[in-house]
Amino acid sequence: MALRLASAAARFLTREEGGITALSLQIFMTALVLGGLAVDFGNGIASKNQLQVAADSAAHAALYTRELHSADQARTAALQIAALNMPGGKYGTVLKPEDISFGHWDKDKQLFTVDPGSRDAVLVSTKRYASGGNGVTTYMLGLVGRNTWDVQSGSVFETYYPTCFKEGFVAQEPVEIQSNDYFTSGFCIHSQAYVIASSGNTFEPGVVVSMPDRRDIQLPNSGFTSNTGLSAALRDGSYKLRILNRVNDIIRGIETTPFDPQIGIMAPGSQYYRSYITNASPITIKAQGATSLDPTKFKTGRIHEMDCKNDQSHKQLGSGFVLRNMVLITDCRLQFASGAVIEDSVIITKNTDGKSFYASSDIVIGKDDNCATGGDVQMVTLGGVDFAAKTNIFGSQIIAVGDIALTANADGIEGVAIVSGGKLDVTSNGVFGFCDGAGMNNNYAAAYFRLAR
Repeated sequence: MALRLASAAARFLTREEGGITALSLQIFMTALVLGGLAVDFGNGIASKNQLQVAADSAAHAALYTRELHSADQARTAALQIAALNMPGGKYGTVLKPEDISFGHWDKDKQLFTVDPGSRDAVLVSTKRYASGGNGVTTYMLGLVGRNTWDVQSGSVFETYYPTCFKEGFVAQEPVEIQSNDYFTSGFCIHSQAYVIASSGNTFEPGVVVSMPDRRDIQLPNSGFTSNTGLSAALRDGSYKLRILNRVNDIIRGIETTPFDPQIGIMAPGSQYYRSYITNASPITIKAQGATSLDPTKFKTGRIHEMDCKNDQSHKQLGSGFVLRNMVLITDCRLQFASGAVIEDSVIITKNTDGKSFYASSDIVIGKDDNCATGGDVQMVTLGGVDFAAKTNIFGSQIIAVGDIALTANADGIEGVAIVSGGKLDVTSNGVFGFCDGAGMNNNYAAAYFRLAR
């Protein structure tokens, strides 16, 4: 009996029937484990991607809102956007106010520095953590006690100001450059439609001429041959002219809320602050009567308001008129005569006429100081601008909702930022110098936003 049992045992141990079944079971279990881990890992990656999208959207909303609002209002906007991307009922709270920080971004060092008062950049961190009750659920890892993943993502957005808006010509409609103009390195010309260039112009290396599609450039029959440097200057580019949407805020910060911390003309830290205005109480200038304004009615350090609704004639800043360290806001058409001095001032008209600002010859805007600090002028109109001959502009800015036409004096444009909501026509024989933004620190600007990290 013992021999028979030993023989049977030996035969059983050497039999191979069912081996494939056992191997298949092992492979199946291994595949099941790997598949479960893949599901857990993939779920984590998908959740991180969702958090990244929510962080990017929230960061953009925060910085966009911060431009003209408080930090708390900007955080509220970011929280709302994050909740729309990842509703709390499904994902829990992925973004809290303390996870939104304003500050400065160092691109070279890839370093974010917190500064609560900054409008320059924002850091947003979105999270799904077990400690917050919204960790990402696992499946296979739950068998070894890991029931959730902690997943985090973040985003940095920063503001920037395109060079074309800091110094150059920008228009919603075509920009037309007539003959024999000379543009120095750094100058920028941009149209949201297309650029027209006549013959004989020179564009130094470093000049930028842009439009949404550079192939839309309109040239004379001689093409690029008669426009030295233009071919190398051409770029594709598109910008919303956001500064045009700021005109009403600029006006409001002068007329009704001069101490508003975001837009007030008398609020240090406001982007529209003017240190030379020392008294918020406006001086009313009577518009009825003589065309030429009386310079003795204007006071240094003050805001001047002039209402022309009952007097449709234009008003003139005549020869010898000095507008320095002042603000003039009006609804009149304004004429500028040769010999008028306009420096360190803001002039705004709500007049919508195509020639709401106009001059016949030899107008000088700003101080001819070789790009030194100070002397700058900002002119803003809801209408158009027409400066007929020998225009001189130094370290200053013109913003018009309508068209702009100007004839530059030879060597008479040095440091200028011109933005037109219509078309911009620059006539012949001008030299347009570049100051690299020097002496133009008071120019009105609207931020643009980009993902930094």
